[in-house]
This record gives sequence, structure tokens and C-alpha cells, in this order.
Amino acid sequence: MYAKGFKRIIDLVLSLLGLIVLSPVILVLTIVGAIKMKGNPFFLQPRPGKDEQIFRLIKFRTMTNEKDENGKLLPDEKRLIPYGAFLRSTSLDELPELINIFIGDMAIVGPRPQLVRDMLFMSEEHRKRHTVRPGLTGLAQVKGRNAITWEEKLNWDLKYIEKISFAGDLRILLETVAAVFHRDGITDGENATALDYGDELLKDDKVSKERYDALQAQARELLRRFEEG
Repeated sequence: MYAKGFKRIIDLVLSLLGLIVLSPVILVLTIVGAIKMKGNPFFLQPRPGKDEQIFRLIKFRTMTNEKDENGKLLPDEKRLIPYGAFLRSTSLDELPELINIFIGDMAIVGPRPQLVRDMLFMSEEHRKRHTVRPGLTGLAQVKGRNAITWEEKLNWDLKYIEKISFAGDLRILLETVAAVFHRDGITDGENATALDYGDELLKDDKVSKERYDALQAQARELLRRFEEG
């Protein structure tokens, strides 16, 4: 009953309350972000949701759009400014996702929505994580976030969907607060942002370059269709 009904009602009510109570914070971050990022303070990105339906994730922007002399974006570590790093370390960049939760794209607790290209590199078993709404936080986040491997994260997601309960979600929320307070697992220890799943597999020789290129092309095609509506 909880997973199939009450969970969505609770998400709807809490996300609305969160948007109301935190509206002053969101307004301030919107203004400061527009100044720091020299433009749009929001970052919208297609992500796979429930049943692998793509939606637009809304976050506060943490990286600039600076490009090199050839018009290509600079590496993440050069575009991640101190203000953006602060937003990430405090998870304040996630606040706009309350909108995603309110309109039904996401849940408060569930597997984190990964990139479309990450989804295509997952095994059929790991793709079962998409049988539920993705979450603002999840079991993988309280078990290490980016400090654990991709395989561990995906396995924790599967563990979560085995038995979804109010008590379990409440425990994850409380542990999330503690993790945010201690600012644990923000990066993978080597990069400004964690490596995409496909890049990680390629680096570790767990996928061939040919298959990597084919799945990346497939991801681009899915995104093209999504953008075209």
C-alpha cells in the first residue's frame, strides 16, 4: 500500500511544503547563481525516470559554460567554481528537484536518476532500478554516494526496490541529513565530478571501444528523439 499509493501522496505534500518553506533560500540562490554563473542559474538535463521515460532534471548550476579557443567546453575541474563546489558539498544544488518531485517525475527517496548514457551501459538486472520513480536521495547515497563504485551504487539501488517501506524511507532521509552535514562522498576522489558509468567501464577495460561508441551513439539518438518531442 505504501509503495503503490501513500508514498506518492507523501512526496506530493512534502515537496509542496518544501517549496513553500524554502522559497526564500531558493530565491536567494537563484539570484546569486545568476550573478556567479553570469546567466541562467538553473541546469536542466534529460534523465531516465520510471519505466525509463526521460524527463528534465532541474538543479542549480554548479559549473560555468566556459569554452576553449575551439569552442569546446573546458574540463569539469576548470568550470567548477568555488560557489558551485559549495552548492555541491551542501547539496543545495539539489533544491530545485523539489519541482520534479511535485510534478511526479521523481520521489523524495529512490534510486538517483543517472544519465541516459549511463542507463544504456547498465545490465538488464541493474536497469530494474527504473521500475520505480528516481529519488532526491536513495540507499546508495547514504552508503557512500560517489565514494563507492558504480557497481556498488547500482546494487544498493536494487536492494532498495526489493522492499520499499515508510520506515525504510524515513531511515534513508535521516541518514541523508547526517551525510550532507558531514559532506561525505561528494566526488570520487580523483575527479571534480564522478566518471560516467560508460567511461568508468572503458577505463577499466570492461567494455570494448566499439561497444562504448555504439552505446554512446544510441544515447545521443534517444536524446535527439526526446528533444524533438
